[in-house]
Amino acid sequence: MRIGELARRAGVSARSLRYYEEHGLISARRGSNGYREYDESDVKLVEQIRELIAIGFTLDDTRPFVACLRGGHPTGGSCSESVAVYRRKISEIDEEIRSLLARRAEVSAQLASSCTRRLS
Repeated sequence: MRIGELARRAGVSARSLRYYEEHGLISARRGSNGYREYDESDVKLVEQIRELIAIGFTLDDTRPFVACLRGGHPTGGSCSESVAVYRRKISEIDEEIRSLLARRAEVSAQLASSCTRRLS
């Protein structure tokens, strides 16, 4: 299939596909006319990349998931390398939550202090 069809089926732009290709996540063959040609399996690869990016993963984070799918596994998350990335991402999110809670507590304390001073 050509780039336009892959883009439509995977729900991304052709520009995104070229970007993924530049970064080695997907690869296309070139037809005799010079057009990029993709396999059916590329739809699943691009969908996996798109889903991971949508929930905050970086392009580099997606590599183990792509490798897992290319290795014939039913999902990109069914390999140990992918599970390790999931676990690392959860730890990063937990740290962000802790940081946000600390900032929230500080803002709340400043608000409470401001309200107390205004009432005095």
